[in-house]
Amino acid sequence: MKLLDNYLGRTVLFSVCMVLFVLVSLDGAFAYLAELDDLKDSYQALEALLFILLTLPRRIYDFLPVATLIGSLIGLGTLANTSELTVIRAAGVSISRIVWAASRPVIWLVLLGLLLGQFIVPQTEQFAQSERARYLYMGESIGSRDGYWYREGGQYTHIQVVQPNGVMYGISRFFFDDDNVLIRADFAERAIYQGDHWVLEKVRQTRISGEQTESGHFQTLRWDNTSITPQVMSVVVLKPDYLSITGLYRYAAYLESQDLESTSYFFSFWKKVLQPLTTLVMVFIAISFVFGPLRSVTMGQRLMAGIIVGLLFHYAQQFLGHVTIIFSLTPFLAAAIPLVVSLFIGVYLLKRV
Repeated sequence: MKLLDNYLGRTVLFSVCMVLFVLVSLDGAFAYLAELDDLKDSYQALEALLFILLTLPRRIYDFLPVATLIGSLIGLGTLANTSELTVIRAAGVSISRIVWAASRPVIWLVLLGLLLGQFIVPQTEQFAQSERARYLYMGESIGSRDGYWYREGGQYTHIQVVQPNGVMYGISRFFFDDDNVLIRADFAERAIYQGDHWVLEKVRQTRISGEQTESGHFQTLRWDNTSITPQVMSVVVLKPDYLSITGLYRYAAYLESQDLESTSYFFSFWKKVLQPLTTLVMVFIAISFVFGPLRSVTMGQRLMAGIIVGLLFHYAQQFLGHVTIIFSLTPFLAAAIPLVVSLFIGVYLLKRV
């Protein structure tokens, strides 16, 4: 029985890895072609290639669930086409045993996904976006767990929160002279972009001259002559899905404490928490399809079914993410609904076998 488990596991694992390789390669190639449209003197083809290579861990993480579904369908479908699954079932092996044998190697992929999502993707993605922004806009930026730093000459800017609409919160600006001595510090609650400049709101300013300091308060303050724009921040700031689980929760909790929109971030948090279960459920769905409605179809039909189911799952998650914001649904329930529905469909199909 152990030999049978290993055989089923190797077949599924090999198919999943091959599908993952193809999906990531194609996505990376298309992304590289898209990057070539943004080439300029400071951002050449080599820098674009480096950017794509740095985003490969994120692409692997993104495609892991759907690659598991399609790969499991192909692997188990191959065994079904050669009647090996029929022989295995005739030998008295239960479907639950086959589910376990096929799921066991996927557990390693689940662990890989956790490792990528928690430790690797946040670092590589932040570095990739930061380097791309530096080459494109000639500034230097770096993300921290408590916001984002941006340097322009002798001016350092820290931004606590960047909203999707480009509005920034918690802005700190530090000015240094040629001797790297701090001469001024500005602290603003909010910044709104208007045409070609920022308007800082509720600003506290401190000027330093030798041992003397001068403080002032401004309701609004114009901030121009900067390369920081909403476009720049959109490529510097990570999307919620690419933050670590702990970093995402911290960021969402901070937004909530400031009475800012946090529902979408909590939804992304629960989606990341549930992704390991999502990957395993994809294997379960594949097995239920192979023993159910896709028992006697061609490999191309199985592949098409896997793509359709994967897309439906993906768009269902996106749709529920928007619905969560509009109707103030519980983020956990919204993130769990596609998973639970998929699980029930798999159980229903297997019960009909």
